[in-house]
Amino acid sequence: MTPLPHTDIRTTGWISRLPAALRPYALLARLDRPIGTWLLFLPGLWGILLPGGVEAGERLRLALLFGIGSVVMRSAGCVVNDMWDRDIDRMVARTAGRPLASGALRMRQAAWFLALLLAIGLVILLQLNGLCRLLGVGSLLLVGLYPLAKRFTWWPQLVMGFTFGFGAPMGYAAAAGRIDTAWAALYAATVLWQLGFDTIYGFQDMEDDARIGVKSTSRLWAGQPRQFVGACYGLAVAALLLAGWLAGCTIGFWVAMVLPAIALAWQVAHLHSTDPRRCLMLFRSNRETGLAVALAILAGLTGR
Repeated sequence: MTPLPHTDIRTTGWISRLPAALRPYALLARLDRPIGTWLLFLPGLWGILLPGGVEAGERLRLALLFGIGSVVMRSAGCVVNDMWDRDIDRMVARTAGRPLASGALRMRQAAWFLALLLAIGLVILLQLNGLCRLLGVGSLLLVGLYPLAKRFTWWPQLVMGFTFGFGAPMGYAAAAGRIDTAWAALYAATVLWQLGFDTIYGFQDMEDDARIGVKSTSRLWAGQPRQFVGACYGLAVAALLLAGWLAGCTIGFWVAMVLPAIALAWQVAHLHSTDPRRCLMLFRSNRETGLAVALAILAGLTGR
């Protein structure tokens, strides 16, 4: 099996070795593209690492739960998105091969799969503290509304940032058991970071989006892509530094934050909004950037 043309769907590798009946479900959950799971998990990891006074064993337990939860809830989010967008997806080259758009799965099958994923997510959520449970339930509203954003606003990527970035406040609440100013600064940083990289991702679909009338932040800022993404990334770094200061991070954090700041600047310098392949490459590089932020926060734990 070979990758479908004009799409980032991948039917090769381990996906091709699955039983034929399971393959559409794996593709519906985007298990062929784990980058989305990484970008959901990493802000949660930031939140788990940022507050002081948390035992290492508890941080590890939470990281494992958030890792599993990120796979499950990212999959659930993709199912919801594709259920809303199946008619639009058929008209966009990059998404026409998705299981619901192509007819490989029916809506009833997707609904049962979504129910299973949400049940697993609930089991994981019940392992967390009461505050985190409340936040987790609240996040479901964002998951359900995000696919509608592109129909009513030019800022669906911002809505995605609030939705996909919710792991950061949940991770912080799970580790610290409270909400404070560091929590708020971390969430703001995550939303800005994700607004930037999802705008880069959206540049791949601008022609199709314009043809079918889908709104996006990418289309809105197509004339000034580097300025907009650069502003998002610059403000994200500033918010991360503020979160580190409010949380009492030590000197290691400030030194190590140089690396992700350089990585984000490199993305902006190499951004060409009319080159879909480059946009996809830059988008995927945010996994390494997010890991660099996590290492910086970890370095800032020394001495606390």
